[in-house]
Amino acid sequence: MNRSPRLLRRLAPRTLRGRLALVALTTAALLMTVLTVVFNAVMDRHLRHQADDELRARAAAVATTVDTGGDRVRVLETVNDRLLDTNVWIYAGTRLLEKPPSTAGGSPLARAAGRLAARHRHACTTVQAPGHPPVRVCSQPVPGGRHPATVVAALDLAPYRSSAGTLLIGSLILDAVMLGCTYVLTRLSVGRALRPVRTMTDQATRWSAIASAERFGTEDHPAELARLGTSLDQLLDRIRTVLRHEQQLTGELSHELRTPLTRIIMELDWWRGRPRTDAETHAAHRAIADAAQSMRLICDTLLNEARENGRDPVTAAGATDVVPLVDRLLHHLGTPDDVKTAVETEAPVLEAGVAPALLERILSPLLANAARYARSHVTVSARRAPGAVRIDVVDDGPGVPEAFADELFQPGRRADRADGHDGAGLGLPLARRLARAAGGEVSYDPGHAPGARFTVSLPAG
Repeated sequence: MNRSPRLLRRLAPRTLRGRLALVALTTAALLMTVLTVVFNAVMDRHLRHQADDELRARAAAVATTVDTGGDRVRVLETVNDRLLDTNVWIYAGTRLLEKPPSTAGGSPLARAAGRLAARHRHACTTVQAPGHPPVRVCSQPVPGGRHPATVVAALDLAPYRSSAGTLLIGSLILDAVMLGCTYVLTRLSVGRALRPVRTMTDQATRWSAIASAERFGTEDHPAELARLGTSLDQLLDRIRTVLRHEQQLTGELSHELRTPLTRIIMELDWWRGRPRTDAETHAAHRAIADAAQSMRLICDTLLNEARENGRDPVTAAGATDVVPLVDRLLHHLGTPDDVKTAVETEAPVLEAGVAPALLERILSPLLANAARYARSHVTVSARRAPGAVRIDVVDDGPGVPEAFADELFQPGRRADRADGHDGAGLGLPLARRLARAAGGEVSYDPGHAPGARFTVSLPAG
C-alpha cells in the first residue's frame, strides 16, 4: 500500500537545484498544456469559420444564376457553370433542381443538403460518412423573387483538418522544445543562484573548524544572502564561544590538576624508593588523599561552572534585590566569631538586573575570600550608579600582595598556596567572567588600604 509514496520519494531529485528545476518543468508543462489546448481550439474554430465563409461566397455566387422572378424558379446558364456546380445543390422550395453529377441521391451528403434546404435559412453542418473525409455543408437562401429557392454548397474539410493537425504537431514540438529549454535554463539559473550559498557553506565549514574570527557580514549581498550570512555569523559566534570555553576549560583543568597530580606521583616515588615506617606510610597516604581531594574539588568547580554556562543563566531575564541576597550569603558563610559583618546601603530596595542564582555565583567567591582573610570585620556596601548597581566587598585583612595584583584574576593563580585553605584559585576568575557576561565587571582597588576592596558593577534592574 505504501509502495507508491516510497517510489515517488526515490524518484524525486535529491538536490535543491533538481527539485526546483522539476517544479519549474511541471509548472511550465501545465501552463503550456493549457495554452496548447486553447490555441488549437481557437485555430480549429478559425478554420471552420474560414470554411463557412468560403461556402457562403460560393453559395452567393451560385445564387446569382438562379432566377426567382418568373412563374417558376429557373437556373441560368453561365460561363463558369462547371466551377459553380461543383458540390452545389439548388432547390426550389424542397424540390431539387440541380445536384453535383458525382453525388448519388441517397448519399449522406445529399440527405444533409436536403435537410438544410428544407429550413429555408442559412445553416451549416458537418457530414462525416464512414470511410470518407468530413465535409462541411452550408445552405444559402436566394434573396428576392416570388418563389423560395435555396443553394446548398459542400466543401471537403480534409485540407483544413490537415492544417489543424500540422498546427497541433507543430505546437507539440514547440512545447517539447520549450520544456527542455525551461528545464535546462532553470537548472543553470538555480545552480548559479545557489553558487554563493555553496561558497558560504564551504567557508562556514572551514571557519568553524578553526574558530576563525572572519565573518560574512551583510555588505555586498542580496537580502536573502544577507539574512543567511547573519544567521551563519551568529552560528559561528556560538561555535567560537563553545570552542573557546572548551579550550579554556581544558587549559584550566590541565593547569590545576598538574600540581596535585605531581604531588601524588612524588609521594608514590618517595614511598617506593626505600622501606618506610608506618608513620611515614601514613603521612604519604594522607598527602595523597589530600592531593586527590584537591583534584576532586578542582574538577567539581570547573565542571559545575561549565555546566551552568551550558544552561546559559546569563541570558535568563530577571532582577534581584541585592541586600537580602547579601544578608543570606553572609549568614551562610560561617565567619569566625571575631569577624563582624555589616551591610550598608543607601536604599531599602536595590535591584540588579541579573537572575538571583547568577548574582549569588558572582558574590560568593568575593564574600568567601573576604571572610577568610579578614582580621575583624567585613563590610558590604551597595549603591546606585548611572544605569548600574555597584557592590563593594571590603575586608581589613592583609590585602593582595602588590606583585600578585596582575595575576589576581587569572585562573589557577594563588598568592600563597601555603595559606591554609584548599582553594583552586578559580573563584575570582569565575566571578569576573560571569559579571562580564552579564554586562558588568569585577575589579580590585589596589590603592585601598588596609585590607582589600573588590567592586562588582552590574546593570540596574
